[in-house]
Amino acid sequence: MEFTTIKGFNDILPEKVNYWQKVESTARRLFECFGFFEIRTPILEKTEIFSRGIGQETDIVSKEMYSFKDVKGRSLTLRPEATASVVRAYIQHRLYQKNPTLKIFTIGPMFRHERPQKERFRQFHQINVELFGDTGPKSDADIIVIAMYLFESVGLNDLNLNLNSLGCPQCRPLFIEKLRDYLVCKDDSLCPDCRRRSKTNPLRVFDCKVETCKQVVSDAPSILESLCIPCREHFDSLQGYLERSGISFILNHKLVRGLDYYNRTTFEIQTNELGAQNALAGGGRYDGLIKLLGGPDHPAIGFAVGIERVVALLEKKEALEIKKPDLFIASLGEAAEKAGFNWNTELRKSGLWVEMDYSSKGLKAQMKKAGRFGAKKVLIVGDNELSAGKGILRDMISKTQEEVDLVNIIKNLKQACK
Repeated sequence: MEFTTIKGFNDILPEKVNYWQKVESTARRLFECFGFFEIRTPILEKTEIFSRGIGQETDIVSKEMYSFKDVKGRSLTLRPEATASVVRAYIQHRLYQKNPTLKIFTIGPMFRHERPQKERFRQFHQINVELFGDTGPKSDADIIVIAMYLFESVGLNDLNLNLNSLGCPQCRPLFIEKLRDYLVCKDDSLCPDCRRRSKTNPLRVFDCKVETCKQVVSDAPSILESLCIPCREHFDSLQGYLERSGISFILNHKLVRGLDYYNRTTFEIQTNELGAQNALAGGGRYDGLIKLLGGPDHPAIGFAVGIERVVALLEKKEALEIKKPDLFIASLGEAAEKAGFNWNTELRKSGLWVEMDYSSKGLKAQMKKAGRFGAKKVLIVGDNELSAGKGILRDMISKTQEEVDLVNIIKNLKQACK
């Protein structure tokens, strides 16, 4: 019997990990410059955190969560998104007492039971960035600037920033009623899911990928025409900050988020190179979520980046150089093998990537192994060389070789492998 991965759960093999490391290390460096701290939350939470925070009528809660009962009968869920977990930690540990304007990020796996598609999996990975404690458009602009600069920093340009406002609890209900009245007249043209959504969560109809539904919403009322004065001023001010930052955007009144906790600013960063799965990042403001989950009435804004899609785009654009060993030590004879093992250890501690052969093979076999590794240099030392205090250092690229003094071998090899 051969065991394989579960459908929708993928291994990330060594030849791909370098792309992941590039994205994650770039993100960490960038977020540090913007004053963000990393947080790590469990992948398993109480189901109610997501059902209350995300919303019972969303597809995530109603269809896609991996939920189960534990031995004590408690309902637990593998996190389908990070924001609700981060907010739970924000409340539980009273992080707002330490910093009124808290900026944090997290990187890790999420889980949704949906049909696997290209670059859309049941276990997927996200970078999540959250800013707590400010209600103004300047923090909205700062979050969007960070998101756009992250993509620029990893080498991705030619992206489209879609921008919208979802209003607030004062003006959005009026728009939803207007939208619901519009959708009632189009009921025959909607797919079965959107017929249900039009009654329970009509904003979600804007997210539908069915062609007839897309045609219906193309003529739907615009939420931007229903914003109250404070929401309009907030949205106009945000656009001004983005323009002054040199960030272009597309006003898209059909852009909504699939989660109930969003209000006012919402945005999505898209590419034209990944087909239907074109969203690389999305986010927005969620001022009511902290209070909804039992915390203080603090505002917040954030975004999430889908790492799998970013990696797929990077793979199309560039082949990353695979790192190769700085040195291979080929040792022949018992005494040379013992000395070579010690040198390996010391050189690795100094920061060099050094490889060796674990068995006592001949020189030809060891040189072949060094070639398979792609080692840049090979130190050849037998018992005779050890006695004479001179080894042979071979450059595998130029195919030249020279004697090297074994008395100060660590210093000499560090110098030679710079």
